[in-house]
Amino acid sequence: MSSKFVRGLGLFDSTMIVAGSMIGSGIFIVSADIARQVGSPGWLLAVWIITGLLTVIAALSYGELAAMFPHAGGQYIYLREAHGPLSGFLYGWTLFLVIQTGTIAAVAVAFAKFLGVLLPAVSATNTLFTLGPVSFSTQRLLGIAVVALLTFTNTRGIQAGKIIQNIFTATKIGALAMLILLAFFVGSNDGAALHSADFWKPVVDGQTLSFLALMIALGTSMVGSLFSADAWNNIGFAAAEVKEPHRTVPRAMMLGTLIVTVLYISANFSYLAVLPMAGIQHAAEDRVGTAAAQMIFGGNAAVIMAIAIMISTFGCVNGLILAGARVYYAMAQHGLFFKKIGELNERGVPANGLVLQGLWAAVLTLSGTYGNLLDYVIFAALLFYVLTVAGIFVLRRRRPQAERPYKAWGYPVVPALYIVFATLIMIDLLIYKPAYTWPGLGLVLTGLPVYYLWRKQKQPRA
Repeated sequence: MSSKFVRGLGLFDSTMIVAGSMIGSGIFIVSADIARQVGSPGWLLAVWIITGLLTVIAALSYGELAAMFPHAGGQYIYLREAHGPLSGFLYGWTLFLVIQTGTIAAVAVAFAKFLGVLLPAVSATNTLFTLGPVSFSTQRLLGIAVVALLTFTNTRGIQAGKIIQNIFTATKIGALAMLILLAFFVGSNDGAALHSADFWKPVVDGQTLSFLALMIALGTSMVGSLFSADAWNNIGFAAAEVKEPHRTVPRAMMLGTLIVTVLYISANFSYLAVLPMAGIQHAAEDRVGTAAAQMIFGGNAAVIMAIAIMISTFGCVNGLILAGARVYYAMAQHGLFFKKIGELNERGVPANGLVLQGLWAAVLTLSGTYGNLLDYVIFAALLFYVLTVAGIFVLRRRRPQAERPYKAWGYPVVPALYIVFATLIMIDLLIYKPAYTWPGLGLVLTGLPVYYLWRKQKQPRA
């Protein structure tokens, strides 16, 4: 057994973890639902621009905490230091229960779904056998196989994980950039939404939205874009394996979020350049990326996009698997998770945590509930982001003399703006999407009895 992590991640590796964990399949799909809710090309772009600004601001703010606490666990540690062990545990618990594992399950199944375009035998309807209420389709089994493969490779050490991450992230960034450029220079047409006379007119179900209705739609429609832009904080989880983490982690967060924000906004410009608004809103199975590629590549579009999304999702799953286990390791080190999860193997990685994470992701894959669970937790994820950024203000007051190798850009105005806007989105979701938000809070609160149970076990007996 190893007693310490191996510092094997440089700035490029760390940036690839940030960007690779963010870019999955969402950018190719969720714009359809956003377009249906906001009803105009201009406001579709506005949703992605607001999402990008919020994400970059959060990354710039997190940099201060990442530099102060360059340890395994990232956001779990930041919340623990700012607000106490309970807040940190509730975040780590929700991460394990749904946020990380549910995303791993969803993206792995997305990989299998698009492989089905090339191999029709891989399908949700091709069931090999059933056990009670659980059906073992080829699609689910392949998704689990992807999780198992990447879990195994990451137990071989940080070098194996980072090589996969670098190759697949660089490839998918290049593929997405190529699609964007081709859309502008090859597929652009005058009938596309980008040239619409009603560029800023929000029309939903034949009715023009009032200002208030538009503001409400903007908030609720951001569920998809925020989820697509999530996981940028994952490099903080693996900070103990980063070279010069007090400098590298903040830089990687900033660079990674900037790269992805530019790509996401540009991708939506490219959709608008080749498709009419109705073509985006009513793309088959919401596959806007495939519909746009159809305008460029013709009949080969489905195959080309399937390969691009498989590359994207494979790299995304690897980044999520690599980073997530470091949080459970940190929790175990504090006596708030299974003791064995707080151990490193001979290659300096938390193999037990990786295996447990993979097993639970497989359970969620077989249950088929991960989609609903992820809908529920976007509110919870926002709540934890707000609490973490607020932690900057708390720690500035409590520990004014603490060493801060990097200070939050624009403090106090910029972090405060993030808190205000993210809180407004949460209020919007609480009021207008209660079916998503209250169950999400319920999932977080399931951690309360678990926390006190572990605390009780940790206390020495009289």
